[in-house]
Amino acid sequence: MLSALLTLTLSGAPMSLYDISVETIDGRPQKLADFKGKALLIVNTASECGYTPQYKGLEALYQRYQARGFTVLAFPSNDFGGQEPGTNAEVKKFCELKYKTTFPLFAKVKVKGPDAHPLFAYLQGLPKHGGEVKWNFNKFLVDPLGNVVAHLPSGADPGGDEVAKQVEAVLPATK
Repeated sequence: MLSALLTLTLSGAPMSLYDISVETIDGRPQKLADFKGKALLIVNTASECGYTPQYKGLEALYQRYQARGFTVLAFPSNDFGGQEPGTNAEVKKFCELKYKTTFPLFAKVKVKGPDAHPLFAYLQGLPKHGGEVKWNFNKFLVDPLGNVVAHLPSGADPGGDEVAKQVEAVLPATK
């Protein structure tokens, strides 16, 4: 992870989350800069995990706060227990049919080790609210300015009040 983080600090200062590019579940390039100004919940997901039913809570959270500038970004990974063995197309179909997800899904990524995707190398390398992703469905909450403000463990239920309170805290107040 250190070598991945070092590649992210070419100018001597850590790069912004918005400097990172990802790939959509359909294979299109996507810049995280496209999400500037939105609160984000970045989640590493898996279709065959005990936490997989959290997709339902993630979708409910997305629907509840989307109009206020919130989105969920889901990144399938097979790094933990081989619980995401399918192709990108299979993952997309599973999420859409079983959990009716409408939030952005991205191509499968490596979350841990020297081949970790730059996004997860960046998130895990942050001195505050970073830290190792230990299992599927770890969540990073990002405020609309691009600051990571929380790293939530797998067991943090996105359908529960505690996660909703944290999301609300980073969103603009309603009028």
